[in-house]
Amino acid sequence: MSSNNSPRETRMSRNADRTPGPKRPHTGWRTFRRILYVIVAIGVFAILAGAGLFFFYAQSAPKITQSALSSDASTRIYDANGNVISRMGAQNRTYVKAKHIPATLAAAVVSTEDRRFYKNNGVDPIRIVGAAFANFTGSSLGMQGGSTLTQQLVKLSVFSTAASDRTLKRKAQEAWLALKVDHKYSKAEILEYYINKVYMGNGVYGMQTAAQYYYGTTLTHLSLAQLALLAGMPQAPTRYDPTTYPALAKKRRDLVLDSMVETKVITSAQASQAKATSITSGLVKTHKSTSTGVKNTKVIDAYLKQVYTELKSKGYNTTTGGLKVYTNLDMSAQKKLYSIVNSENYVSFPSKKFQVGSTIVNPNNGQVVAMIGGRKTGNVTFGLNRAVQTDRSSASTAKPLMDYGPAIEYLNYPTYEPVKDTAFTYPGTTKNLYDWDRQYQGTITMRKALYESRNIPAIRTLQNVGISKATTFLKGLGMTFDKTLTLQNGIGLYISTEQEAAAYAAFANGGTYYKPYLVSKVVTQDGKAHNYSSQGKRAMSAATAFMLTDMMKDVMTNENGSGRSAAISGLYQAGKTGTDSYPDDYADKVPDGATMDSWFTGYTKNYAVSVWTGYDKQFQTGHYVSETETKIAQEIYKYEMTYLASKKVNSDWTQPSTVTKTTVNNNTEYYVTGHPGTVSDATTTDSTSMSQYGSTNTTSSSAYSSNNQVTTSSSSARASSSTTESSTSKESSSTEQTPSGNGNDDNTTTDSSSAKNTTQDDNASSGN
Repeated sequence: MSSNNSPRETRMSRNADRTPGPKRPHTGWRTFRRILYVIVAIGVFAILAGAGLFFFYAQSAPKITQSALSSDASTRIYDANGNVISRMGAQNRTYVKAKHIPATLAAAVVSTEDRRFYKNNGVDPIRIVGAAFANFTGSSLGMQGGSTLTQQLVKLSVFSTAASDRTLKRKAQEAWLALKVDHKYSKAEILEYYINKVYMGNGVYGMQTAAQYYYGTTLTHLSLAQLALLAGMPQAPTRYDPTTYPALAKKRRDLVLDSMVETKVITSAQASQAKATSITSGLVKTHKSTSTGVKNTKVIDAYLKQVYTELKSKGYNTTTGGLKVYTNLDMSAQKKLYSIVNSENYVSFPSKKFQVGSTIVNPNNGQVVAMIGGRKTGNVTFGLNRAVQTDRSSASTAKPLMDYGPAIEYLNYPTYEPVKDTAFTYPGTTKNLYDWDRQYQGTITMRKALYESRNIPAIRTLQNVGISKATTFLKGLGMTFDKTLTLQNGIGLYISTEQEAAAYAAFANGGTYYKPYLVSKVVTQDGKAHNYSSQGKRAMSAATAFMLTDMMKDVMTNENGSGRSAAISGLYQAGKTGTDSYPDDYADKVPDGATMDSWFTGYTKNYAVSVWTGYDKQFQTGHYVSETETKIAQEIYKYEMTYLASKKVNSDWTQPSTVTKTTVNNNTEYYVTGHPGTVSDATTTDSTSMSQYGSTNTTSSSAYSSNNQVTTSSSSARASSSTTESSTSKESSSTEQTPSGNGNDDNTTTDSSSAKNTTQDDNASSGN
């Protein structure tokens, strides 16, 4: 038998040998599958990690009680002793039970805030996705956020509403508590708590209270249009206030009606009829008082207003936060200050329109312990707070801040530095500067120039210092300005009593600036405490602070001091006056010596008190501060400081080692250790006689003669009676020296070509 196969069999055999095995998958599909596995794995891991993180956060969630859900979310304000002084919204709530809540209102709230309210378990993933999509597409569902109505209730009841607290942890805890609330309470109860919890504007909480406030009746007597408005207000109660913003309120109401149609709780015809109703229909003209009922409200009005401003700046919502706010308010000091400015028992005020702004600061920590924003304000609450207004010139109280402080700090001026009180014209202008008495005293000491509040030496000193360094010094005291400062600002800065009290406090404590603050601690509804304080920053040397203080003691004690009305026998204190006169083109409309503003800022080691007095409309007929009335600021300070000092140890300032005591013309003086000599004057001057305007005070000028002997352990100061001055200024920049309208009210300035051709920016001041 032949072993050879047939040709057909041979071919079949060869083909069989070549037959491939199972077809391998395509490489691209294999790669895709692997990527899909990775994505699924990552997704599963992310879900597990997210769940783990969620339950981790949930474990530390605060407890939530029925009382927390049903009680008000009022903000409580405490004084420094822990006593409640104000409750925002606490006494302006009328609670309504579920059985008295109109079904129409309940339907409106659910349609607006949480359409799946009756289907979800407190947290609604479908709602979150739906709201995101609606917000993207612009549908009416976008009026709802991702939080359910239950979550909103939890947030209002337990958590802080501060923007800074909107964290992943907080949202997780919020969701967890919402699940628990939904499990424990019925939907009717949850809706009841929510309707009574929400803020409705104007100090009103809860929709029943809102019905009484806006319409003068209960919820059961309101129309569909009125209920729809109330249901839509909680998202932005101020914005949707029908009495203030009727157009916005109508738009919001109509959106609620549209939402109710979409959820089929009303018909299109009912919605159209309600939309045709005027938004002001049924509104009462006179509202019930929203007062907290705290009897001290008027006394602390300005302080409270500033507290709320401070809280807002920190991100807190005082209307819905349920906060406990602890302040630095010394209630006894506040009551005393209120009594001084609102009664006739201490100071004789010329009229009820005569106004006061004052701030008291603790120099050792920056705490604002008292504040008055006005007097005889009637029933106005949270009105103009004159203690923090910055549209009035601080007059000569600016001199230690911008002139003499920087001179000691940067140029090592001694207290006996010779300064020239001679004719002066602002460089690059024809504007002449005068002192309050329109006289020149020649060369005098810096100390004398300060306690007599003479303008020309102050500006010459600022020239020598330079605007740049003076601005740096002010910045260290918490003062920044939109416009470049000029020479004229050396005798008038646009700052508030709060700023000035804090700045002078740095003199009191030896050179450290503390930013003033009113709120010391905030406790949110979840029990979390946030503590606040001011971190002190070195603003000047101890030598500068001490020497300024020693010179400013003379403001009240020297027989020629400008602040003798503020003197308190036996008390170690220092301070500075400031009066701001009318511009030349208005001066003939007021009596001689009349001013627009009068200031006094003084301090001890324990308190710094700044007082502004004047009229809100200073150019209105009769609204001037007479020469006698300029002392009122000093008197207010005197009575308040007398009270404050009685509570503290009266101690004098200690001379630092960086300061050396000496004797000049039998007067005690000081200089920065190592710098006993005086500094060369580089200011410009008018070449005319010193008696260009009025008579020269030869007696005063001779008090610092060319032969003054300075007795020190190391050296003597050089003679400095020369009246010769440099023709150029160290600060010649026109940008800095040209009047900007930002602070020149405290100078006596006259255009040499026309004494009456001046603006308010170039006005005259008594300079005291």
